[in-house]
Order: sequence, then structure tokens, then C-alpha cells
Amino acid sequence: MLQYFKNINQQTVEIPTPESGAWVNVLPPLKQEEFSELSTGLEIPIDFLTDSLDIDERSRFEEDDNVKLIVIKTPTENNSFNESDAYYITIPICIILTHNQIVTVNSFENPAIKKFLNNLQNRHPEKKNMMALKIFEKIVQNFMEHLKEINQRRNMLEQKLYSASRNEYLLQLMRIQKSLVYFVTALRSNEMLMMKMERTNFLGMTEEEKEILNDLIVDNSQALEMANIYTNILSSTLDAFASIIANNQNEVVKRLSVITIVLTFPVLIASLFGMNVPSGFEHSKYAFYIVAFLSLGIALIIGWFFLRKKIF
Repeated sequence: MLQYFKNINQQTVEIPTPESGAWVNVLPPLKQEEFSELSTGLEIPIDFLTDSLDIDERSRFEEDDNVKLIVIKTPTENNSFNESDAYYITIPICIILTHNQIVTVNSFENPAIKKFLNNLQNRHPEKKNMMALKIFEKIVQNFMEHLKEINQRRNMLEQKLYSASRNEYLLQLMRIQKSLVYFVTALRSNEMLMMKMERTNFLGMTEEEKEILNDLIVDNSQALEMANIYTNILSSTLDAFASIIANNQNEVVKRLSVITIVLTFPVLIASLFGMNVPSGFEHSKYAFYIVAFLSLGIALIIGWFFLRKKIF
């Protein structure tokens, strides 16, 4: 699906065909014929358009025949039906700067582009560098929002685990941990991309644009630090709950062992007097009571011993 936007009379409107100074937005579902048509019409290398199809594409930039490609990672919700997969993953978005247009290619649902489309007023597609920087800004904001949501979900699950140690909550924490791994990797890659762009001046930016990029680097670093902090907190939390569960299991095993020891001696005494051999109590009408009280007394003495030693 192809969309074309242009600034006309201080308003960004959708147009039917790509024109000079227009923004071309490629959305799923993607068709090969659309790629071929776009590649031919805008003189874009076909590889630049298909790079976004690889979900594991790394953040990078390159140039070919004065056509510039920027690949940057952005977060999105994971629509997988597997209950052990991460809540969020990161996907690539391709930003292509041609001679006269800016092209964005999204092979997956992209929240950053959606927000960008919902706020088209005062956008200037003819200012390609500024458009690219504004997309960077939306991506960093998305990371921030998802990180805050992840932290809130983590706090909620921790509170639930305090009252009930259920495997379901631990599995959800593991899914959060996987999401944070995706975020840390993508944010680090994005940070390296933007720092390299600033150092090489890949876009040929003005001083104002350089300041904006520098601010974005700072914001991205903040998001990366938040992701690292949440990852460390979550790792510590999971380790702590693993230790708590192990300790609880040891306590249960210890109590069962004590109960077994306490019951072993009465059972042994009852077994000895229950043998089909002379014991001296064959003709006594108090034999049952003597054996029962003897067994009970030994059990109480052993139980008192364990309580005194604070073993039980």
C-alpha cells in the first residue's frame, strides 16, 4: 500500500501520485510490483526498499547514487500467539532520501509512523532532513512510552507474586525480560547509528538540525539507560523470587522429614509388639494401651526435641 503526502498551503495533504517534495509512505501489505514500480519511478535501488522485510535488519545507513538509506529500529507489540514470546519486539523502518522525495518503508505495523500520520499538520515533506529527524523523535518517544508501560506491568506482577508464587506470573515476568532484551539491543544500535550520523554529517544537516539530532541522541541514551535499569531490576527480582521459592521448598521438605522421623519410632514400636512372637503382653488386657501410650510418649519426646532445636 502506497501513500503520498505533500505540504500545500501550509497543510500536509494526501495526493494521488508522487510529486517533487512529497513524502511517500509504504505500508503493509507489501507487494513486489509496488516495490518495482516505486524503484523505477523514483530511481531507488530495489535493495533499499526490501531491506525492511528482514525483521532482524540492523540499524545502519548507506548511500547509493545520491540516494540515502537509513534503517532504524522501532518498538511494536508482538502479535505472536506463543505465550512464552516477548510482549514487545523491535522492527526495522527504512527511511529513504531521494533527490526530491522522502520515502518510508514499513513491512510491519509501525506505531511511530501511525503517530506521525495522526499529526501531519505543520509537517514539511520537502524538508527531508527534518522529516527524518521527526521520525527519529517519534521512535524515541515510543521506546519511552513502552518502557514506562513495561515498568508498571513489572511492578504489578511483583505485587501479585508477593501474595501468590504462581508460575503464570513468573512466565509473564520472563516475557517482560525478553522484551527488555529487544529494547536494549535496538536502543544501543540506534544510538550508534545516530552518533555516527552526527560525526559524519551523513545528511548534510544545518546547525539547527544538528542540535535536534544531538538532543535525540541524549533522549535515546536516556531510554537506553532506563532499559538497562529495568533489566537489572527484573533480573534481581527473578533471582530473589527463585531463592524464595527454593527456600520455601526446603522448608517444606524439612518439615516433611521431621514428621517422618517423629512417626517412624511409634511405627517401629507398634511393629515390634505386633510380631507373632512372645512379648510378655499376650495375656494382658492393658497391652494395647501400654503400646499406644509408649508410642505416643516417644513421638511427643522426639517432637519436643525438634521444637526445642527450632528445626520444625
